[in-house]
Amino acid sequence: MNNDKVSRDEGSKGVGFLRWLGRLVIIAIILMIVSYLTPGFSIRGLWSFLIAALVITVLDYIVERIIKIDASPFTKGIKGFIIAVLIIYFSQFLVPHMNVTILGSILGALVIGVIDAIFPVRVM
Repeated sequence: MNNDKVSRDEGSKGVGFLRWLGRLVIIAIILMIVSYLTPGFSIRGLWSFLIAALVITVLDYIVERIIKIDASPFTKGIKGFIIAVLIIYFSQFLVPHMNVTILGSILGALVIGVIDAIFPVRVM
C-alpha cells in the first residue's frame, strides 16, 4: 500500500510541473495579447514573453506570501489592482525588451483582468 501511494505522489509531481509549464505558456500568450492591445506596454521577442510570464508569476507569489494579498487585478479590489499594476511596472526592470509606462501598466492590468475574467487562468 505504501508503494502505491509513493507512485501516485511521483505521478502527481509530473502532472503539477506540466500544469505549471502550461500555465506559464498561457500567461506568455496573454502577455502577447496585452502587448499588442495596450499602448505603453511592449515586449519584443518570444524569450522575453516567457521571461516576463515567469517574472510576473514569481513576483505575484512573493507578494502573496509576504503581504498575504492576492494580486489579481479584479478579484481583490483596489489593493489587488494596485499591486498588479506595480508588479507589471517593476517587471520591466527584470525582463529584457520589456518597456512599460505607468499608464501602460494600468491599462495592462485592466486588459489582463478582462482576459482573466473571460478565460480564468490565474495570471496574477
